[in-house]
Amino acid sequence: MTSARVPLRTGWTTGSCATAATAAAFEALLTSAFPDPVTITLPGGAEVAFALAVTELAADRATVGVVKDAGDDPDVTHGALIKATLRLLPPSAGVRFMAGEGVGTVTLDGLTLPVGEPAINPVPRQMMRDAIARVGARLKLAELPGVEITVSIPGGEEIAIRTLNGRLGIVGGLSILGTTGIVRPYSCAAWIHGIHDGIDVARANGLGHVAGGTGRTSEKAVLLHHGLPETALIDMGDFVGGMLKYLRTHPVPRVTVAGGVAKMTKLAQGMLDVHSKRGGVDLSLLAKLAEQAGGGPALSQAILACNTGAQAFDLALEQDVGLGDAVAAAAWRTAAKVLDNETVALDVLLFDRVGGLRGSTPPRPAQPPAAPRNRR
Repeated sequence: MTSARVPLRTGWTTGSCATAATAAAFEALLTSAFPDPVTITLPGGAEVAFALAVTELAADRATVGVVKDAGDDPDVTHGALIKATLRLLPPSAGVRFMAGEGVGTVTLDGLTLPVGEPAINPVPRQMMRDAIARVGARLKLAELPGVEITVSIPGGEEIAIRTLNGRLGIVGGLSILGTTGIVRPYSCAAWIHGIHDGIDVARANGLGHVAGGTGRTSEKAVLLHHGLPETALIDMGDFVGGMLKYLRTHPVPRVTVAGGVAKMTKLAQGMLDVHSKRGGVDLSLLAKLAEQAGGGPALSQAILACNTGAQAFDLALEQDVGLGDAVAAAAWRTAAKVLDNETVALDVLLFDRVGGLRGSTPPRPAQPPAAPRNRR
């Protein structure tokens, strides 16, 4: 018996919510009435309606709040109230953006916004400008007024603690994000974009050494092991290949790849996405590497009978066999082949579940050995 898989529900970015709030507040300033629901046009051309959760109108300003629905994505901003407060200015002022409560400010170079700007990304800014222009055109304004837009997220500073904003130098709250206006559940593209941002910030601020970790334990452990600042930490997650490919063309002098024993074993197997859904640990490879590291046939057979990679590492540790270093060396070869940049020194670290170091390689230029030449 089979059952149909229910599609995951998409949601809306903070940029879309801020745009909806902006459009409704701007119309209220001009007509004294709030459109509810308010309809906006996404970058791809689709029109979407948003219900208004907050409406406030004063003599010189209007505020609208929209509750963010992230669909089925585990987004920390799901359910947050995204507010836009608009004030009219002379036409020559254009559109100005301000960070209100819970919206961060950029403090480090390397992002798409200059230092000192509110963390409202370029696409949401353009969406808000376009929304104002559409309202003006529909109301047949002869000339658009200037507009000051203050975006706020009550409680955003506390929510931001659970994001990467601190590492990227965005302080005081959350970012207003989005490139399509749509949140697609468990989006790989969004994670890769975050990896790129982390590398860009590290490069712009002169960091000579960055580290990517597969999870919180390895992240904390690699920072402690190498004595790195948090801004040097790239939230690589399972996307080892995504980080290395970007570093190939946007290099730093040194990069460390760090992870748990299972995920680094998958890297040693040649997997560049080490998520569990991409495949499991190859015990036969671990048995072979254990033998190369000095283990006997009995250890190899015991490893083949293990249920998990962690069990295999525990058996090797009991027999004082350097399986971790052997796996790290094999993982280094996979990573170096992708990075393929002799200006970058690469090392690999393996950690257990509590952050104990189980294997490592020395840093070496990330240029894999050339293929052997055919002899005549």
